Amino acid sequence: MNQTKWNIDPMHSEIIFKVKHLVISTVTGRFNEFEGSLTAADKNFSDARATFSAKTATIDTGNSQRDEHLRSNDFFNAAEFPTLTFTSEKFEKVADKQYKMTGTLQIRETSQSITLDVELGGIAQDPYGNTKAGFEISGKINRKDFGLQWGAVTEAGSVVVGEEVRLQLNVQLAKSE
Repeated sequence: MNQTKWNIDPMHSEIIFKVKHLVISTVTGRFNEFEGSLTAADKNFSDARATFSAKTATIDTGNSQRDEHLRSNDFFNAAEFPTLTFTSEKFEKVADKQYKMTGTLQIRETSQSITLDVELGGIAQDPYGNTKAGFEISGKINRKDFGLQWGAVTEAGSVVVGEEVRLQLNVQLAKSE
């Protein structure tokens, strides 16, 4: 069966994460440089396989001091571990346009299996005749499971950075001809 390759269109995609700060508010961040692709023989993507990588040095929370801390050895250690990667192993249709994607996420030297919720937004042609597919992907990880161990507690006992990280990816893929 012929496999069709789809590549992430970085101009129309975003990789966002959210984490609690002081347990009372949420900090949102993103990776500004990333790439990935998906291959599938089935136009419904039921047999899809995906790969993804992001450059850890491009982390952006809108605060340069916090971003530098996230790039440090306390978190991503971007100098030694310049990319984080995800490789899918299973893409399972669970309802109309709804999937579960299971694969291996590697951050630093730690690889863990994670499962993400995937919603197919649809397939359309752009004004230039390119075929595009849109997906919304979401999930949660525990940052400490991936070696992002830094933590601090305020004098009042509040945790400075939460352990749970919510992932939100809005991805547009371009069909490779």
